[in-house]
Amino acid sequence: MVRWRSGTVTAVRRRWAGAVELDVALPDGATMRALAYPALVGDPEPGDRVLLNAGALLMGLGTGGYALVVALPDRLPADPPRAGDTRDAGHLVKARYTPLQPIMLGVDEEASPHHALLAAVDSLDDLPVVTADLHSALPAILAGIHADAPDARVAYLLTDGGALPAWFSRTLDGLRDALVGTVTVGQAFGGDLEASTVHSGLLAARHVLRADVAIVAQGPGNLGTGTRWGFSGVAVGEAVNAVATLGGQPVGSLRISDADPRPRHRGVSHHSLTAYGRVALAPAELVVPDGLPPGLAAEVDAALAPLAARHTLVRVPTDGLDAALRALPVTLSTMGRGLDADHGYFLAAAAAGRHAAGLLGGPPR
Repeated sequence: MVRWRSGTVTAVRRRWAGAVELDVALPDGATMRALAYPALVGDPEPGDRVLLNAGALLMGLGTGGYALVVALPDRLPADPPRAGDTRDAGHLVKARYTPLQPIMLGVDEEASPHHALLAAVDSLDDLPVVTADLHSALPAILAGIHADAPDARVAYLLTDGGALPAWFSRTLDGLRDALVGTVTVGQAFGGDLEASTVHSGLLAARHVLRADVAIVAQGPGNLGTGTRWGFSGVAVGEAVNAVATLGGQPVGSLRISDADPRPRHRGVSHHSLTAYGRVALAPAELVVPDGLPPGLAAEVDAALAPLAARHTLVRVPTDGLDAALRALPVTLSTMGRGLDADHGYFLAAAAAGRHAAGLLGGPPR
């Protein structure tokens, strides 16, 4: 449950799109690192009293290593400029029935300028869509796409398996100029467009953002319990089904590693094997990168063999992808490991992006 703390802001450490990082002094003299979303709670300044949810920080969760500002009780922000008693400014409630539920304008609801368009369309028109388990794959996939198709318009769908506010992601902030937009779907919010489902989000990416390629992955903060079914990335398989239902081309980015200390994530992670092997009922093209170390390549081939009955296993050359990964404007990191520490993971994601770029113009013959 919630572990409450109250304190005073002593310093503003840094800002990025939609978020501000703070130092907060507690009554006992300790200092907590905290994060506030100004669109939700207002813009904290030194001297402000803040109420904090400190549970994730106290537990030592890696991604959740902040106390989160719940309110500035002595300096509440003003109401939004639009009236709150109509639906003219939107009625999509995200993070529903939590104390900080925001009410957003959905891209396809009646008040949206895109409502008529999205009410009429029903197909992705062969849009290549890369699905991935972890948010950390996003920049690598993007690097692979732009390595071969530098002018491709790429949209990102942030699903609600991890962080709900898109503002939490410093990676996403750093990639803003390389994307035509972010669509936050389900309970997630804070993107350039808001959608209620993955299906409507995909249609918005294709027909509103005019994307050539889309990437679907959860926000930072994957949930996992060490069991076959208890992880938030199971939604990858459901995303494959959505892409296929809408006439897109699903491209599966595999979670591959020879550096993860947990056996269930070595070779091909059980997350990928479950999502693609058990949850995805529609076929996808699962990308296997060339150039893996021989031992890792053998593990990958053995793990993927049962999936070949449903999916197409596609081997993709990786020449030039290392340079593309190193040229990214953001730092690559997955589970605390950088590019050189877990090269196979990022190479696999970049190869999926490269394959998606090769599908531009229609499905393969």
